[in-house]
Amino acid sequence: MRIKQALAIGATLVALTAVAGCGSDDDKAKDSGGKSPAASSSGSTGQDAGGGLPKAADLASIAYYVNKYTSCLDLKTGADYDANHDGDKTAWGADEAADPSWGIKERGVCSDGAGDPVALLSVADMKKFQTAAKAKNEKFLVGQDFAVIPVGSQAIQELQKSELLFLTCDPDFSAPSGFQKSPGLVDGCVLSNYFSS
Repeated sequence: MRIKQALAIGATLVALTAVAGCGSDDDKAKDSGGKSPAASSSGSTGQDAGGGLPKAADLASIAYYVNKYTSCLDLKTGADYDANHDGDKTAWGADEAADPSWGIKERGVCSDGAGDPVALLSVADMKKFQTAAKAKNEKFLVGQDFAVIPVGSQAIQELQKSELLFLTCDPDFSAPSGFQKSPGLVDGCVLSNYFSS
């Protein structure tokens, strides 16, 4: 079953690459108002036009982005995943996704190369999300409008190469020299490219 899904995903990516490869660079720039095609697309899986955090319009786009850096296989809705993993390899967010105070639009779960869950969150309101994260002292990897919660250490290490940033509201958090640390949307929260454990 996994081989069929992998082949289907591969065929889809080849088709998308072929479509994205059509036309000259000038035509692409005109079609998107001067922005890169990924930045102007509602299903964007790349960085925004300002070069900041990556954006993703839906769970499939988040999974596609994560797959660039580490495995994100067998994407399922959060409810479908939870129904088959009661107490066994649970993924973050079953209760939080149903709580409006988190600002989560949609939750999905995929599996990394070791079979550990990776929770994917499409976030409708990142300020609400960061406020709830601060209140619950939770840590996440975030883009502009999504969050990723890997469990496996290898997936975390591989995602450190991505443009995602580590969100923490821990007042004692510090990053070694050479890593960025900038304020989050909520007072007391920071974003860093240093992924603390």
